[in-house]
Amino acid sequence: MNVFGFAGYSGSGKTTLIERVLPQLIGRGLRVSVIKHTHHDFDLDQPGKDSYRHRVAGAGEVLLASGQRYAVLHELRDEPPPTLDVLLSRLAPCDLVLVEGFKRCAMPKLEVHRADTGKPWLYPDDAHIIAVASDTPPPGTIPCIDINDVERITELIMKETLC
Repeated sequence: MNVFGFAGYSGSGKTTLIERVLPQLIGRGLRVSVIKHTHHDFDLDQPGKDSYRHRVAGAGEVLLASGQRYAVLHELRDEPPPTLDVLLSRLAPCDLVLVEGFKRCAMPKLEVHRADTGKPWLYPDDAHIIAVASDTPPPGTIPCIDINDVERITELIMKETLC
């Protein structure tokens, strides 16, 4: 699978940009999946539901299935967090995986940066960032695409991952 990352601080617009790029890639006939990393605890399950009760009772994994989708809930318990490679191996085959987060992993990445976040640029310290999508030009010579130019960002992803 081809992998392309979106790196940036919270509030920079990574999720929104991925949401806008996905239809462009799918419209070109690609099967695309997304891995989203979060530093926050989350739960897709609801207390009182059967699947929740199974997990609380000790099941290592619970698979929920319906006519529209399925999800596997895997409890890490005492396991270390999975690496990006482990997570990629869990996905069904596809043409491209967009990764939000995992900003320290080695993969071609686009830095998403907004001036109003007040955060520093990531690219000077990350050789895997190949370009920046921003509302302001970065210092230096790294390629920069306007954060709203979804077509150019899509072309960059296609060029970097599918050629």
